[in-house]
Amino acid sequence: MLVGPLPTSLLRCTSLVRLRLERNQLQGDISEMGFYPNLVYIDISSNKLFGQLSHRWGECHGLSMLRASENGITGVIPPSIGKLSQLRILDVSSNKLEGHIPPEIGNIMTLFNLSLGNNLLKGSIPQEIASLKNLEYLDLSSNNLSGQLGGSVGQCLKLRLLNLSHNQLNGSIPMELGMLVNLQGLLDLSENSFTSMIPTQLGDLGMLEALNLSHNALSGRIPPSFQRMSSLLYMDVSYNKLEGPVPQSRLFEEAPTEWFMHNAHLCGDVKSLPPCDHTPSNRKGRKSRAILLATIPATVTFMFITAIAIWQCKRKKSKAESGKGLEQVKMFAIWNFDGENVYKQIIEATKRFSDAHCVGTGGSGSVYRAQLPTGEIFAVKKIHTMEDDRLFHREIDALIHIRHRNIVKLFGYCSAAHQRFLVYEYMDRGSLAKSLQSKETAIELDWTRRLNITKDVGNALSYMHHDCFAPIVHRDITSSNILLDMDFSACISDFGLAKVLDGDASNFTRLAGTNGYLAPELAYSTRVTEKCDVYSFGVLVLELFMGHHPGDFLSSMANKSTSLENLLDIRLPFPETEIASEIFKMMTFAVCCIEPNPSYRPTMQQAIKVFSATERPDGQLDYLTTDIFIPSTWS
Repeated sequence: MLVGPLPTSLLRCTSLVRLRLERNQLQGDISEMGFYPNLVYIDISSNKLFGQLSHRWGECHGLSMLRASENGITGVIPPSIGKLSQLRILDVSSNKLEGHIPPEIGNIMTLFNLSLGNNLLKGSIPQEIASLKNLEYLDLSSNNLSGQLGGSVGQCLKLRLLNLSHNQLNGSIPMELGMLVNLQGLLDLSENSFTSMIPTQLGDLGMLEALNLSHNALSGRIPPSFQRMSSLLYMDVSYNKLEGPVPQSRLFEEAPTEWFMHNAHLCGDVKSLPPCDHTPSNRKGRKSRAILLATIPATVTFMFITAIAIWQCKRKKSKAESGKGLEQVKMFAIWNFDGENVYKQIIEATKRFSDAHCVGTGGSGSVYRAQLPTGEIFAVKKIHTMEDDRLFHREIDALIHIRHRNIVKLFGYCSAAHQRFLVYEYMDRGSLAKSLQSKETAIELDWTRRLNITKDVGNALSYMHHDCFAPIVHRDITSSNILLDMDFSACISDFGLAKVLDGDASNFTRLAGTNGYLAPELAYSTRVTEKCDVYSFGVLVLELFMGHHPGDFLSSMANKSTSLENLLDIRLPFPETEIASEIFKMMTFAVCCIEPNPSYRPTMQQAIKVFSATERPDGQLDYLTTDIFIPSTWS
């Protein structure tokens, strides 16, 4: 850890390109910083820096990332920030910034993450926010923002997380927020002064996992459309003026009282809420049931309370105090309040990482199954040696910037003096490679499931290559790094070799990856592009439908044709015509992916378009006997 004053020479270093000084104890005035015409990346967060943001930051025309959070920076956000046409991440949260949010921010069309939370900003949210079409993370929480929200934020259709909590926003919640169908992690409007009814359109947020509308002045009913929010794990509408029935869903029926407390009169099939009396006969019936319940023995009551306690332990969330942002939703993040206790629980759950709990071993670490006293199960990846520290931090850096349903979720990590491990969601069926190995599990992977796995991996790679703040190349797409849950949904894992591409750099790096999946150009070049992942994806798809790695077979078939039926896993019966047409489409695309020349390979965006296209099978074509040409990649 670095301590002491910020070097004065840093202020005059006009040739600076990248600077990382985060999480230290550096002190100094940053008011003179900003004249860095070659700068592309700077992170000075979590120090003891002070001063103001200079207008000269607007002259860093190639800057893609500016992080200065958790310092003591004062003054205003300079309007010149709007000149940074390449900026993807702007994080100056947790400072003492004052004044208004400059409307010039709307000029930064490339902006992916805008984090201004926990400052002293005032005024309204500028309407120019609507221009940020690539924005995915917006955190303006814990400020003094006021006025009506309007529909500007609802125009940022790529948003995945929106946190406006702990402000003084008023008026009604705009129905345009229902258009943010990509919202996934959090929608937090708590601790404001919103009035009127909750818009029905919020029920269209089918991917949303956490919704917090607490501590406002909302009235009327909870919209019945909330029944459609199939991904919802947490909701808090407490401390409002809501009334009427809570929508019927299993989530709400089992929800804790705290989600609904301190409202006008909510009712429904929720514990600790009164039933909704619709008719006199219903009231009479409920009275009878109440008398009956009163006669149930105390032992049954004890069993009921025990069942509730067990349920609460098994939920992947806990009671959250409003305004804490995303940390209050994710249970593992909540554990960070007592990291030592979590560490002990993991050590005990894995019996100090004994072989009996090991479920897999890779190049940089071993993975263990850890069932905690709460009943929750996690996958814990223990890094082999301290020499792998670089891979450890690279994996963390990659996963904290991306969030996708087909990318394994990182819940937390431990970076102790002599031990490093990462904690992931547990994928019950393990790796795809493991499922393909034995006949019993391979048969469970029927053709439809294999088609869906291909789409899952394709969606994740398309997101990484085309929809992140910068393209991310995984560099190790293999069947061992594709994990399956109980429903055979697939997630990409192991980001220890991942690389964030710099659009203005050559992106040269050392050779890394797994033999048999490496793109051929890496034999004579160390330049990494998205097409390296595309090649690995092609190999993976062939392996998935053939049932084994395709290397030996394809090397003998280079520059020749073979029918689809000769490529399919012999452990499964031949597919019906409709399924065969889909497999033929994917196998043909996979062959394009393994073209020797990377410029001839398709992109993952093109993959998604091909896989999602709905075409009727050609009734005159026998797909199983139709030839597929194999390129010379493997020769």
